[in-house]
Amino acid sequence: MMSETEVGKRAEKTPLSPAWDPWDPWYTRSRKGRHELTGVEFTVTQLCNLRCEHCAVGEALVKEEGIPLPADQLIRRLEEVENLQTLSITGGEPVLSPRIVKETIRPLLRYARDRGVYTQLNSNLTLPLSRYEDWVADVDVLHISYNYRDEADFHRIAFEKYGREVTPKAADKLFRQMVENAKALSDAGVFVSAETLLSPFTSPHIDRIHRDVAGMGCRRHEVHPLYPSDFARGMELIDLETFRETVIRLLDWRDPGVWILFGTLPFYPCSEEEADRDLWLRLHREENVTVRHDPDGRNRLNVHAFTGDVIVTDFGDVPPLGNIYSDRLEEVFNRWLKHPLARRHHCYCPEARCTGPNILVADAYYSGVDFQKRKALVSLDGDPD
Repeated sequence: MMSETEVGKRAEKTPLSPAWDPWDPWYTRSRKGRHELTGVEFTVTQLCNLRCEHCAVGEALVKEEGIPLPADQLIRRLEEVENLQTLSITGGEPVLSPRIVKETIRPLLRYARDRGVYTQLNSNLTLPLSRYEDWVADVDVLHISYNYRDEADFHRIAFEKYGREVTPKAADKLFRQMVENAKALSDAGVFVSAETLLSPFTSPHIDRIHRDVAGMGCRRHEVHPLYPSDFARGMELIDLETFRETVIRLLDWRDPGVWILFGTLPFYPCSEEEADRDLWLRLHREENVTVRHDPDGRNRLNVHAFTGDVIVTDFGDVPPLGNIYSDRLEEVFNRWLKHPLARRHHCYCPEARCTGPNILVADAYYSGVDFQKRKALVSLDGDPD
């Protein structure tokens, strides 16, 4: 239970809503005329009890790991980020190690709470509920992955790369634990956001998956492309026509009470396809639906809590840009803005509310396209910001 002081500090922040997503770099880019570091993500562990086939960091997961950098050292670097607005925690499964929760996660969450910074923690929610209850009140968004129709899907997907046999009974237990935890935490007022990656498997079942997300009490359903990285590198991507049809079907059948967030959308207002431009307009005019611009490298960096390496999240082929032992995070971010990849993809069309593509998505669907030479062919002028 939070104290009155803690409640007051949390209440000072504008509530998350389709009108306010602090992870979205659009706000800073449109108001200040430039991208600015407002978010830091920490990879606090490379341990995980699952090995999901779509995992974007699967090849980095380990069975044993050492001791992370002290939390106060991480916090000192956060103190140097003048306009810090969001703090994200990811893994691996961050909650798997009680030591990581006690020595890294809880201090970071307390710091963010006291500074008025929004927080997100990524978890598979398969551990006992008691492992979350004593700190989850300090999290603004509890983010989970949900790409399943039932226990059988979870068994196949979550243990596809596990390396040894896991019985259906053991997988069923974890799946039920995840669903029950999501319901319990949602009922307790926790903002649970479930992410689905669109693939040849999930796309035909998006309406059913969405109903399950709503049934768990999740306030938000995030829909993203399947990122061709790490474990997912060999997986088949759906084509753009299928992607578009899936999004339209979801919009037609969605629960209007659940906020749908389309992240790193592979459709743009500069598209030569009229159907893509029409979809862009619809997504920006639908109630309780948003398109989040790619935060990676536009307002966020990732820090590895064991090595101190600083990277642009999800860009697997871009080597570390610095290290917190020697570099201030804002210096690293400014270094990235001068990188050729950043210069190539950081286009901006304010009339259509677009800040350009995610690099992995652009490489997967628009290889060879120079977005800097394209301009928006539709306008949202007159639409709500």
